[in-house]
Amino acid sequence: MTKTSPSVLWFEDIAIADVPIVGGKNASLGEMVRELGSKGVRVPTGFATTSAAYRNFIAENGIEPDIREDIRRYKAGEATLQEAGSAVRERILASRIHDALANEIRAAYDTLSQRLGVQDPAVAVRSSATAEDLPDASFAGQQETFLNVRGHRALLDACTRCFASLFTDRAISYREAKGFDHFEVALSIGIQQMVRSDLAGSGVIFTLDTETGFPDVAVISAAWGLGETVVQGMVDPDKYVVFKPLLDDRSTQPIIEKACGAKATKMIYAEGGSKRTQLVETTQAEQRAFVLPDDDVLELGRWAVIVEQHYGRPMDLEWAKDGETGLLYLVQARPETVQSGSSRTSFRTYRLKEKGTPILTGAAIGSAIASGRACVIRDVADIGNFVDGAILVTGNTDPDWVPVMKRAAGIVTDHGGNTSHAAIVSRELGVPAVVGTGTATEVLKDGEDITLSCAGSETGLIYDGLLDFESEEINLDTLPETRTGVMVNIADPSAAFQWWRLPAKGVGLARMEFIINNLIKVHPMALLHPERIDPEERKVIRDLAQGYASPADFFVETLARGIAKLATPYHPHPAIVRLSDFKTNEYAHLIGGSAFEPEEENPMIGFRGASRYYDERYREGFALECRALKRVREELGFTNVVIMVPFCRTTAEADRVLETMAEYGLKRGENGLQIYMMCEIPANVVLGEEFAKRFDGFSIGSNDLTQLTLGIDRDSDILAGLFDERNEAVERMIAQAIEKAHAGGIKIGICGQAPSNYPEFAAFLVEEGIDTISLNPDSFVRTIGSIAEAEKAS
Repeated sequence: MTKTSPSVLWFEDIAIADVPIVGGKNASLGEMVRELGSKGVRVPTGFATTSAAYRNFIAENGIEPDIREDIRRYKAGEATLQEAGSAVRERILASRIHDALANEIRAAYDTLSQRLGVQDPAVAVRSSATAEDLPDASFAGQQETFLNVRGHRALLDACTRCFASLFTDRAISYREAKGFDHFEVALSIGIQQMVRSDLAGSGVIFTLDTETGFPDVAVISAAWGLGETVVQGMVDPDKYVVFKPLLDDRSTQPIIEKACGAKATKMIYAEGGSKRTQLVETTQAEQRAFVLPDDDVLELGRWAVIVEQHYGRPMDLEWAKDGETGLLYLVQARPETVQSGSSRTSFRTYRLKEKGTPILTGAAIGSAIASGRACVIRDVADIGNFVDGAILVTGNTDPDWVPVMKRAAGIVTDHGGNTSHAAIVSRELGVPAVVGTGTATEVLKDGEDITLSCAGSETGLIYDGLLDFESEEINLDTLPETRTGVMVNIADPSAAFQWWRLPAKGVGLARMEFIINNLIKVHPMALLHPERIDPEERKVIRDLAQGYASPADFFVETLARGIAKLATPYHPHPAIVRLSDFKTNEYAHLIGGSAFEPEEENPMIGFRGASRYYDERYREGFALECRALKRVREELGFTNVVIMVPFCRTTAEADRVLETMAEYGLKRGENGLQIYMMCEIPANVVLGEEFAKRFDGFSIGSNDLTQLTLGIDRDSDILAGLFDERNEAVERMIAQAIEKAHAGGIKIGICGQAPSNYPEFAAFLVEEGIDTISLNPDSFVRTIGSIAEAEKAS
């Protein structure tokens, strides 16, 4: 390391080993400038003061004895945290940066000005403590950052304020909790070129999924203006999720999730006066638009991979986009300390035992459930009113809220996203939180009993009252190996990552209709023929499709990303996606659906499945499904997606469906495309050899096969006692299906609930030689043991 001066170092002269000299943030910035610039990662230039400069500042002003006394009084209970912290900061702010250091800082700033070709350039002045951003100690917002600082006087003033921020109340409290000696910790100041993100946008990247620890994605948050609004949880940002393993293939765009946040405000440079930044409202156009185009999302995703691989661990990054040049920059990098420390072989699951109607929703932070009394606090000055063990309800949090957040059973905020301060701190504390509800402080009453659930979805739910729930610890080390391929059924994209640790051999059933019903909500034909639906429904569709080129593009894009997310957790194992299998009564309940669906006496055996896809009444809608699947495989890059045709009654119908799919660009065998068929109708079994010539695999739908073999409406309460997949007639059907599939040289699995419900049924399937069994994730651990036992016995 080459020093340019005794007390100031340029980023290019700093490496990660220099944490004791320049603190965690600045050491990481220097490391990226030195090592990653050649790999395309762009970091704004700058310099840092050393920890020795801080210690000299304290010594030359003779204030250490007084600071020690202030801290002693706090630890002895003679002064409050607020009194001690305020006293220390006042001593530092009243001190003077000595001439030698001040001259070095001015000289370095002038050199930076020459490098940038700008007189008095705007800089960010960042605090970097020598005990921060370590693998076992990282907390959001310990010290201060000052943005848009220009000129010598303002720079030196900001530097003094950075020194003082080593003793913010939250920093003192945190060091006490972590056992750090206050006088062993020093502070380095990073002076970094300001990126004009006030004219564009900025945000945060995590190189894993922050809620589940799933390691194969990068999660990007974005908002307009300077990044403080995202970090401090002032806004509900955009969210982008990128699948990292496919980023090397430049022909694909593996963005598996895009969600447009409200972004109601943005932070920009202040014009004149003493304020350097100001918060302003965003325009309606800005609120409706995505901050980042896809190319920028992919570039940030690739940078995330580069940084993570360089450091050899998951990372928490901050980025900014310059509105003048259009260039992206990384402005901070620190270790991610919550999920990266979690076990890959054990995890805890939570489940509500009672049903309720949510009164609020937001982003789920963590995967736990909590219940208790709501404690509504709108101002940090009132945190003394918090009751231990209550659920904290507030607008948003900043580091001053940390002491009370530690005492909460759960946290609910009006604002903020997955990378907000409230989210980051809640994860580190292990406290479940629902952030970005919009109206929690208005809807929830102080003292009211509530339950918040972050279990099983990215959407956090708030319920009125205290609902009963249970939790279970799952240890994957004890799971046996099986010859039979054990897969999982997943319907909800927002829950796709929750079970990534399971040793599944892929997704045996991904239900397309769940995505349509919950994310799209509109009948496909209504999107294509709005003239046939009423004006109110047309207005709803316009609102849903806002930001897309057309309502049809909204359908294709949303469905494609939902499918891609389901295909992600076990990639490159297959993800078998079933084409839509709504019944007419279910289609009619979608927005605009009643205009396109006939009324049927028995929709269960009516106009459903394969019969719809080539019929003129739905063919255009099916074309949208095919467009989405083609996009998933060819543009997003998920060639592990296998398409499955449900409820195919005859071989002639199979031929028509395959021809129709080929017309829409999904030709069996082309680009490695495999097409399976649901084996759920007795005709599928009887003519198994003929169907096997047309498809690459079968998946037994035991519910419908039982229904149609026994002549029992599976939805009938009256006949529920007779509905049993273990009936001899049903088992004979399944045995024949397995035999005929294998005779035809294709694979066969089962995706029904029966193997989970009945261990003996799983044993029967193993004995018959089934290739795969797909289970609901919550029954995976229990049932895989039954499968292993059956394999031993067979």
